[in-house]
Amino acid sequence: MESSICSLNELHHFSKNLGFRPLNHLTNPKPSTRRGFLNLRSPVLAFSSATESDSFSSLTAESAVSVDPVYVPTPRNRELRTPHSGYHFDGTTRKFFEGWYFKVSIPERKQSFCFMYAIENPAFKRKLTPLEVAQYGTRFTGVGTQILGSDDKYIGQCSEESQYFWGSRHELALGNTFVTKKGMQPPRKEVPPQEFDSRVLEGFQVTPLWHQGFMRDDGRTTYAEKVKTARWEYSTRPVYGWGNVGSNQKSTAGWLAAFPVFEPHWQICMAGGLSTGWIEWDGERFEFQDAPSYSEKNWGGAFPRRWFWVQSNVFNGASGEIALTAAGGLRQLPGLTETFENAALIGVHYNGFFYEFVPWNGVVNWEITPWGYWYMAAENETHMVELEATTEHPGTTLRAPTSEAGFAPACKDTCSSDLRLQMWERRSDGSKGKVILDVTSDMAAVEVGGGPWFNTWKGSTAMPEPIKRALQVPVDVDGILGAVPLLRPPGL
Repeated sequence: MESSICSLNELHHFSKNLGFRPLNHLTNPKPSTRRGFLNLRSPVLAFSSATESDSFSSLTAESAVSVDPVYVPTPRNRELRTPHSGYHFDGTTRKFFEGWYFKVSIPERKQSFCFMYAIENPAFKRKLTPLEVAQYGTRFTGVGTQILGSDDKYIGQCSEESQYFWGSRHELALGNTFVTKKGMQPPRKEVPPQEFDSRVLEGFQVTPLWHQGFMRDDGRTTYAEKVKTARWEYSTRPVYGWGNVGSNQKSTAGWLAAFPVFEPHWQICMAGGLSTGWIEWDGERFEFQDAPSYSEKNWGGAFPRRWFWVQSNVFNGASGEIALTAAGGLRQLPGLTETFENAALIGVHYNGFFYEFVPWNGVVNWEITPWGYWYMAAENETHMVELEATTEHPGTTLRAPTSEAGFAPACKDTCSSDLRLQMWERRSDGSKGKVILDVTSDMAAVEVGGGPWFNTWKGSTAMPEPIKRALQVPVDVDGILGAVPLLRPPGL
């Protein structure tokens, strides 16, 4: 694979399936044997379109329901907005990447579409000149897109230039134009979908409520089964952020994530939502209503030395909405020496409530093989949780930002693994009490990345006591700095 921003195209992380009912069901859920942000009555259609130029708004006779996504501009101070929704680039020339991940899952077809966007070293809008290399060192530049789609097939498009990328400073909104239509200028902000279509030939725009684009594989990836083109347009209604419904949403990594100390940073922006629209995948069109959807992001200097991730939102065996995100990694601590620490967390949303298992409120343990098996267990003062995921699928190799080689093939994913999730109340003596959840899924997403992965990785979190105590303090950084716009850092 060529060493270029193409590696950006795979800034893929953690995420998988979701399915929600409207919020008014959260207070009085109806029993069901299959749950997890999943509306089983949602119509999902798939059929082949004859050519790329076919009208994407017209349906064939095979369609039972017309799918018509409705665009809504992103409102100010929207509900369920999480901290760190915005673009974190601060204008400096330090090594920096930011990546975004959006997923739509179709449980009826047991397929998922994972959209990944990334930008690398945005201080340099084009490939560095020899003089800039001498001054700043080797830097990989540009913006890229990639999709892990049905049957774990792949498409990627990237550019070493980023002058046509835009990102909102404080909101989850971004876009990029690879190719404009003749005589048109690329958008520099969120625009209505009709205007986007009239100006952009190849590119994308995405907000918390809307997502559209078209991409053509650039031929640089040779190690994955690929498709040639993808086009999509769908709306989203967020249901879960990262926290209890009706409460202020949380920073995934705690309030210290507002400062560039423990990088890379990670934020789940939407643990669950409902999306309506269509995706055309190399001539096959998928249409969906109220499909489970998810989004998250990362930013900083590079990914951890190695990491793992598990995520699912489609489960069997319980009533109510369930969403799981779990991950861990070996990350470098700031300083002159190469010192690393284990970091991990498990987050469960269930019936409108958020159960958080993080190093500053308990202990997280794991056992992960190089591929095929993921086990995690954690506890806090009130609850205990365990998860086990397995897969026989070979997975698809993706790229990730590394400190040694920029964006390079460095991780493997599949959206088809078997998962069991269990959660209990914790008794005062530390034993398992009442069962809260005991559910399974055959649509969990799993990932391993970095390395080396020579054998099974067994580990646990170990956070220095001063940092642990600091993170336990309920500091509302977003509220404090948000009251003084000049002090509010980008991204927060």
